[in-house]
Amino acid sequence: MATVESAFEKDMQSSARPIWLESFVGIDWTLLHLSPVYYGLGIPKGDGSPVVLVPGFLGSDFYLYELYLWLNRIGYKPYLSNIGWNADCLNTLAHKLSRTIYKAHKETNKKVHLVGHSLGGILSRSSAAQKPDRIASITTLASPFRGVRSHPCVLDMAEKIRRRIFKTRDTTKHPDCYTGFCDCAAVTALQNSIPSTVRHSAIYTKTDGIVDWQACIHDNPETDFEVTGTHIGLAFNHQVYRLIATRLAHKENV
Repeated sequence: MATVESAFEKDMQSSARPIWLESFVGIDWTLLHLSPVYYGLGIPKGDGSPVVLVPGFLGSDFYLYELYLWLNRIGYKPYLSNIGWNADCLNTLAHKLSRTIYKAHKETNKKVHLVGHSLGGILSRSSAAQKPDRIASITTLASPFRGVRSHPCVLDMAEKIRRRIFKTRDTTKHPDCYTGFCDCAAVTALQNSIPSTVRHSAIYTKTDGIVDWQACIHDNPETDFEVTGTHIGLAFNHQVYRLIATRLAHKENV
């Protein structure tokens, strides 16, 4: 079976991103509501397939609810991830996501599409590497799946989350918890290849103020899609919504 290499780099590196650009996230939201795409016009309609939405670092399902409602309007069966606050051990989050994927697969009897924003895209890729038979496609939104390359403020917050994890649970079996060097199933899976039967789409923006966009692409023009906008705003971006509709409807493996 052909595969797509993940090439995830374990170390976390600081990237001097223009974080001030994220203050324009409101423009992304406004343009979405002015776009015909938001109302389901001029895009392929869904076939009832399940789509699980996975939030990014420090986020919850709440901010993806607009995308959830839109997917329902255009004909898909959307699911929120139910992972809670995305600021926990990746293996714990991956277990929660796995339960949602199983539920979506069982209720629809169809393979599941995953749409992950930022760290949610990394969790999506980990899940697909572990259970590829249940996954139809992965669409990542500004997800640094080739290695965490983020603004220093983000890395500082990640270290605070790591210290909190160590205070609240026994991590003796996984001393590198919440790093790319952890030997848990979720992080280890990032080093594995994902079968080419799982379709890939990587959406990114070069004006990303949070992560280095070059860590968010496959270096393949058939699966990499550039849009304009902010990192946070990719969850409310009309170009992203159009790409999601088009890629979910795409039937050929790439």
